[in-house]
Amino acid sequence: MNDVGSTLVAHCGARKVTREELKEVPIPDATRTHVPLSHYEIVHVLEESLSFRHLSVVRDEYAVSADGMKMFGVMDLNNGFEGGRFSIGLRNSNDKSMRLALTAGYRVFVCDNMAFSGDFTPLLHKHTRNLELIDSISVAVDRIQRGFDSLQKRIDSMRDFALTDNDARLFIYRAFLERAVRGAPRSLMSAVHDHYFSPIEKAFTPRTMWSLSNAFTSAFKTLAPTKQFEVTARLGSYLSLIPGNVNLQLMGDASGNSDLGIEDLDEELQETNAESRLVEPADDFTAEVARRLAA
Repeated sequence: MNDVGSTLVAHCGARKVTREELKEVPIPDATRTHVPLSHYEIVHVLEESLSFRHLSVVRDEYAVSADGMKMFGVMDLNNGFEGGRFSIGLRNSNDKSMRLALTAGYRVFVCDNMAFSGDFTPLLHKHTRNLELIDSISVAVDRIQRGFDSLQKRIDSMRDFALTDNDARLFIYRAFLERAVRGAPRSLMSAVHDHYFSPIEKAFTPRTMWSLSNAFTSAFKTLAPTKQFEVTARLGSYLSLIPGNVNLQLMGDASGNSDLGIEDLDEELQETNAESRLVEPADDFTAEVARRLAA
């Protein structure tokens, strides 16, 4: 299962609404230093600006706080790549609790607990009299379009970044047993292994960094939304140190010439606890690793 696109979570008092219902949310009066914005107008201006760049919204979702002062939303766009789409997250407040903001990427998470995550943030602006909404969003959409080009190259790089089976195992073990992805439950290690070495979708059959990333995020989908957001963000930081990073030295090259042995893993995996011993070995190699860890 490919975990890309957008997620909107409303569990801290906000309620899901349609785009048309945003029209009914009242706008408070402006002050000398603070100018509230219509939630609906923000969405309308954003979609219009996207259309000028030949981008369209194929799915959108919105939520507002109980008092209508805060709005949260996500948009999935027609622009994407094999197996996924690029998305935009947005939020706005008319009670001075947060700035008008957009985030974008191939994994976007927006929550009414203020979690707000994407691959980059093209707009962050206070509600001042100097804010020109149309101009600000237009500039942000230009940044989004340029950012998507960079993301596409990053995805292509991950797809081209071949892994030996031993490299993949090592990255999985480090993520859980060495807590390189802090907060990721060790009980999911075998699920990541299965998603990578026995993928459901043919698109993730190639042994690449992209397939490994998908294996992690597929396993993380069993977590609660906020927890999933936290560990996925940390996963991104972990994996970003690998492809395209000249400072990273893999255990051998990606052509399959590496032969990582049990002795190498003994050096890498020094510490674990009882939980790691409960992971069911997937093959003879991992069985030997589990035996040595439990010894």
